[in-house]
Amino acid sequence: MATEVKLPRLGQGMESGTIVRWLKSEGEQVAKGEPLYELDTDKVTQEVEAEASGVLLKIAIPEGEVEVGRTIAFIGKEGESVAAVEAPALASKAKEAAPESAPEPKEEQRVSEPTTNGRIKASPLARRLARERGIDLSSIQGTGPDGRIVAQDVETPTAAPVVAAAATARGEVTSTPLSNIRKTIARRLTEAWTVPVFTLTVSADMTRANQLVARRRELDPDVRVTVTDLLTRVCAQALARHPEMNVQYTEDALLSFPNANVGIAVAAPQGLVVPVVHNAEQLTLTQIAQVRGDLVARARDSKLRAEDIDGGTFTISNLGMFEVDQFVAVLNPPQASILAVGATREQVVPRDGELFVVPLMTMTLTCDHRAVDGATGAEFLKTIKAFLEFPGLAL
Repeated sequence: MATEVKLPRLGQGMESGTIVRWLKSEGEQVAKGEPLYELDTDKVTQEVEAEASGVLLKIAIPEGEVEVGRTIAFIGKEGESVAAVEAPALASKAKEAAPESAPEPKEEQRVSEPTTNGRIKASPLARRLARERGIDLSSIQGTGPDGRIVAQDVETPTAAPVVAAAATARGEVTSTPLSNIRKTIARRLTEAWTVPVFTLTVSADMTRANQLVARRRELDPDVRVTVTDLLTRVCAQALARHPEMNVQYTEDALLSFPNANVGIAVAAPQGLVVPVVHNAEQLTLTQIAQVRGDLVARARDSKLRAEDIDGGTFTISNLGMFEVDQFVAVLNPPQASILAVGATREQVVPRDGELFVVPLMTMTLTCDHRAVDGATGAEFLKTIKAFLEFPGLAL
């Protein structure tokens, strides 16, 4: 009997996801563990692997938002009929989708007006492409189901988008629907804004740290070690030394974590994401660099998995590469602290009655005051500073 492919729950609290595109076509062979389709959730856009081997007999839902547990396709033996299992699954879908007493809309209405309550019907990938290319979705004729705009429509637009772009250049306001990830960012940061926080700022002499990074690059040119990698290692060791910082606040208790799972804020095309280097205190600097490189690359290609962003206990947000000297990062709930890192600048520093030019990097620690006291945060930040100025202590 054909196997039903159901939309999986890829994370705690996930109730639905949006199928962006299928990576296999009906009639193609599929191997278990092979990427089958691309799914957009409120956290990431990721490829979902097939749970069975065989032929992709039928795609029940080509694209669009689907609730967890819904049958979206069938995999089985070549030539096998799926009618027996397909009927109940799709009948349920049709019943939910159809209004009880609404008249059937005319075909030309469905094609010419691809909107839902004033919102243009388009796949998440199509919206992303349109946003990146400055194309007005309302000027595109959708070729998907019920006139839905799909990625191919944006990739090969007619002359209409050119007119729209010209209109935008004249100063007209454009409207870009929020993606699932952008909605999640807004919700989580709004939640963070209600948390009572305090911030602490120090500057660290990066002379030895910069020398270490440069030397590691010389010794192993195949693995590009960065300051962010060193920060990840340093923060992980500091969390191990100060376990009272590796916590989360709940209404009934403080949750303490045995491992330092360090999140790294990444500016990806779909928005800010925070992939996690798990058990960072157990990894060498080179291993951290390899894991970080893989996570960042997949974040920018929208190929992160749910497990890549789950379980973080601390976050680093480094804007030094953008020439930002200092900033205050907003907490990444439910984590109790986040470190904001600015650019390294050469500054004149007095020492023992003499003036020296040294590379200083400013860091600001934001803490949830419900979980962390000021002195605790200060001791933690002092340790980070010491590890950066004498990195041998953290290696």
